[in-house]
Amino acid sequence: MPILGIDIGGTRLKVGLVTDDGQLLTSESAQTPTALEPFNKTFTDLVRQITSNTRPSAIGIGCKGVMDNRTATVITQPGTFSFLEGLSFRNLLAPVFQGNVSVFADNDARVALAGEVAWGAAQGKTNVVMLTLGTGVGGAVLAEGKLLRGAGGAAGLLGHITIAENGRFCDCGNRGCLETVFSARAIQAEALHAVYCGVESVLTDRFKNDYAGLSCKAVFDAAAQGDKVASTITKEAIGTLGAATAGLLHAFDPELLVLGGQITEAGDVLLEPLRKEVAWRSKRFLGRVVPIVTTQIGDGSGVLGAAALTLIR
Repeated sequence: MPILGIDIGGTRLKVGLVTDDGQLLTSESAQTPTALEPFNKTFTDLVRQITSNTRPSAIGIGCKGVMDNRTATVITQPGTFSFLEGLSFRNLLAPVFQGNVSVFADNDARVALAGEVAWGAAQGKTNVVMLTLGTGVGGAVLAEGKLLRGAGGAAGLLGHITIAENGRFCDCGNRGCLETVFSARAIQAEALHAVYCGVESVLTDRFKNDYAGLSCKAVFDAAAQGDKVASTITKEAIGTLGAATAGLLHAFDPELLVLGGQITEAGDVLLEPLRKEVAWRSKRFLGRVVPIVTTQIGDGSGVLGAAALTLIR
């Protein structure tokens, strides 16, 4: 029997059937509703649709926020999807399968790491750190072969380590979190400031009349083309990420650091300076250079990772 993987994203709710060797058999998706009743209906309708001719061996669910993996319940879910707080996916799915299928749920970064451990870049490893670099910065840790969850399920929120005591405000309530300096939002904000001020740059030329079109990708693309402003913004952001990452390596001593998320699409513009920064900061005490790699699970990674959660716990 295949595994049912469910990925609850900010824009799309995806479900898929996955073999135990990581092959996506079939999938369905719908826009993620932004209120509880339509969410519950869309969620269960998609599950019924994709399992109409089969019964899954287990169900894995990935969702942003802090999760109770033991009960598959959302503990903390800030922002648009705060209505999910207190929702038990196990209870929600019980009527669909008469309560006879095991249900596991965890935050999206930990789910992504489970996928890499099961079928991707971290296969065969027992100590791994993962960072997901997107709108924010997510994180997850595999320690001695087990996903690190902590006392309340919040372990691995690596984007919220403090890198500047009195830095920018963060949506978590802290100031100076890593993701306030290195994230798609933070890099975009720095570039928008430069464009708004009319700083000489290809970014200003391209986006002075289209602020909404200025993305993090556009900044990295301009840096790759040698633009001074874009290069300065990305260099400073990568330097901060490198310093924070070196600290994580000292804390967890992993065999491997895995990077995921949309910013990794920048490729060598990101990876080459990051590897150099992390290496000189960490290799003396660690006695080696820890490899930094990108995720190997591509399309459908949210669903595949959710399915892997049933295998990697």
